[in-house]
Amino acid sequence: MLILKLCSIAVITAVCAFILKNHKSELVPLCLTAGGIIIFLYAFDYLAESVAFIKAFTEDTGIDNSIIRTVFKIIGIGFMVELTASSVKELGFGGVADKLILCGKIILFVTAVPILSGTYKIIVALINAA
Repeated sequence: MLILKLCSIAVITAVCAFILKNHKSELVPLCLTAGGIIIFLYAFDYLAESVAFIKAFTEDTGIDNSIIRTVFKIIGIGFMVELTASSVKELGFGGVADKLILCGKIILFVTAVPILSGTYKIIVALINAA
């Protein structure tokens, strides 16, 4: 049901932007930004349920919270970079969007290093235990 709401909002935003394009073209970026914000607000409500489940799951299994926090940082960075790059590209600045995506990938790599380090430690501990 949520996906129907999101798709409806996207279609309404696109239609409004198309209509504004012919009459007040300077308002099109504002319309697209407002539609994007509304879509993300709906999606974040849905995401809150999943975060609560993951929190309970990590408490039950004993997984380190820093790993889960890092994974959520990586996901958040990816979403933010993708949203911003798409918006910048829509405004006609593809070069800036491409540079943002490249920098986002570098930041994602650096953010993921602690997970790689933790995985390495677990593997070494398992090898030594055998």
